[in-house]
Amino acid sequence: MTDELGALTTIFTEFYYWITVVLMFLIHVGFCMYEVGASRYKHHQHTLMKNTMLIPLVTVTWFLFGWWIYWAFPTGPGLAPSIMNGSAALITDDSAFSAAYYVPTSELMAVNLGDHISGVFWAAFLLFSWTAASIVSGAVIERITTFAFGILAIAIGSVFWTIDAAWGWHFDGWMLKILGYHDAYASGVIHAIAGGFALGILVVLGPRIGKFSSSGEPRNIGPRNPWLVTIGLFLIYTGFWGFYAACNIPIYDVGGEGDYALGKVFFTATNIYVTPTTLSGITFNFLMSLSGGLLAGYIVSKGDPFWTYSSGLAGIICASAGNDLYHPIQSMIIGMIGVVIAYKMHYWVERKFKIDDAVGAVAVHGYAGFVGLIICGFVLNGYPSSGYSVGAMWDGNTYAAINPLGMFIGAIIMFFVLGMIPGYIIAKILHGMGKLRIPREAELAGLDYEIMEAAKEDEKSVAASSR
Repeated sequence: MTDELGALTTIFTEFYYWITVVLMFLIHVGFCMYEVGASRYKHHQHTLMKNTMLIPLVTVTWFLFGWWIYWAFPTGPGLAPSIMNGSAALITDDSAFSAAYYVPTSELMAVNLGDHISGVFWAAFLLFSWTAASIVSGAVIERITTFAFGILAIAIGSVFWTIDAAWGWHFDGWMLKILGYHDAYASGVIHAIAGGFALGILVVLGPRIGKFSSSGEPRNIGPRNPWLVTIGLFLIYTGFWGFYAACNIPIYDVGGEGDYALGKVFFTATNIYVTPTTLSGITFNFLMSLSGGLLAGYIVSKGDPFWTYSSGLAGIICASAGNDLYHPIQSMIIGMIGVVIAYKMHYWVERKFKIDDAVGAVAVHGYAGFVGLIICGFVLNGYPSSGYSVGAMWDGNTYAAINPLGMFIGAIIMFFVLGMIPGYIIAKILHGMGKLRIPREAELAGLDYEIMEAAKEDEKSVAASSR
């Protein structure tokens, strides 16, 4: 911080990301309430405990290696040379982006009076990781072991979504350069991958006891506490405001080199790709996509409260890929389209493949996110995929523009390649070890029964040792 203006800009940015982290914590509170409201009483403590324990598991692993993955692998398997070693106009200090700075032993991963950004930016990404794991948590309630969920939470929260973020949510990502991938507020990078990961697990995990009749017809196991479901989803909406803000860079000089020669400097907010946008514009689009989702959900579900609330979230997720550039009416319509497709897909997959997605997480996050990516490719066809699309070169080539084919391939990578397939493989391994699903007797009695029995055994041990 060489002058007062530089100091104010740095402190503002630090505080900006700190606030987004606080707001995003509400997403996790909302998921806890939402899942408890959707689960049966005999599983409540277990549902809360697995949501609680994903916090330390993902946080510690994100600190140890997750953050490093994001900075280490943007070029993927050598598909596109890095611009960080080139002469990109917007890069002023190549060393600041080195993965070597984001390892546990780095001075940036501690109190450092010369660094005011790394910790809060790290925390913003960490809360994205929690969100990815929480999405999976809702789909698998009432039948997964705590051990298995912990392994799966680490896998999606600190490994697989981080890889897809490096590839498609990084200014140096190969998917931007080659495919023209654009996903400003993570329709695919967090939501489609987490939905796909959950679907892969559900294929192996199987349905809850009693979900399907002897003839194969699905039974509705509705929410046990509509109040908690409602408040939980409203908290997720609220936290999503922080999520959107955290996906932005709050103040950035986007003036080109030629502008500097003329004495011009242009500061604005940008998305994570350093493409100019405004908080004002994305506020329009956030609220319109939320409203479109709620309206469509109410109509398509014939007023079902659970699906109406969930559809508000699905509407936001579907429009999120391009909400930095959409018109508000576009955001509303895209949100509505995503909700209708997600709702129809949920019940088709449930009947056809006997998949028990307990809270509709695969539909709301996975299907809506997948559809949102494809729609973005058509609506924003020809727009720059990144702020580096103009002027930045990698190996003599410029970044590809947003296009339908690139976005479709990106959606496949997010949902299937980095989502469903790893989820299925890890779940299959855990199943083979006998660690994936709780015993039938425990599921019938309730997962909380085992917790209470363990507590009783502890009490007996303490009493015996005190005699």
